[in-house]
Amino acid sequence: MEKAEYMEKAAQHIVDADEEAVEKLAREYLIEGFDPIEMIEKGLSEGIRKLGVLFDRGEIFLPHLIIASEAMTTAVKILEQAMPADQVGKKLAKVVIGTIEGDVHDIGKGIVATMLRVYGFEVFDLGRDVPIATFVEKAKEIGADVVGSSALMTTTMVGQKALEKALKDAGLRDNLITMLGGAATTEHWAAKIGANFWAESAGDTVMKLKEIFS
Repeated sequence: MEKAEYMEKAAQHIVDADEEAVEKLAREYLIEGFDPIEMIEKGLSEGIRKLGVLFDRGEIFLPHLIIASEAMTTAVKILEQAMPADQVGKKLAKVVIGTIEGDVHDIGKGIVATMLRVYGFEVFDLGRDVPIATFVEKAKEIGADVVGSSALMTTTMVGQKALEKALKDAGLRDNLITMLGGAATTEHWAAKIGANFWAESAGDTVMKLKEIFS
């Protein structure tokens, strides 16, 4: 089988969330002596990208996305066996993410966290209803490169502004990227409070962070 065909099949197996098939394909690919990094970047990642589009359109749902991400993780672990030691487990950036205090909505933020992990970011998901101080403490503890917050209600958006101030007061703000999202937020709101960027969807978040850290 030609390399291009491997890429197409890898992407399709991820779209289908077929862990068994993609695991078998990854092993066959390595036997052929092809570059494992190329399959991750051009095959598996392409499948996840397509899933992100389908999810944004409402054509697939969260359980499918989670199963697909697990299938990709399995395939990546197999491919890593043939990768140079200095490239295994290499992360693009450390991301602290959570839903702002007072807001108990969690699904959208969870999808963003899943997608970022798949694309090589080290994600520290704080969950929902997260106090401002917890964001700051975690960012300081792990030396975060990015702090992301989600707000789905207009009443909790003010917490994102408070987070910007808290990070600045802690002396952390100049050394990291802040991003925000959630149904109540807009690009204008992000600019107004001084965040680096606003993301409309999980796919948009991945694209913007990859542009910054790749």
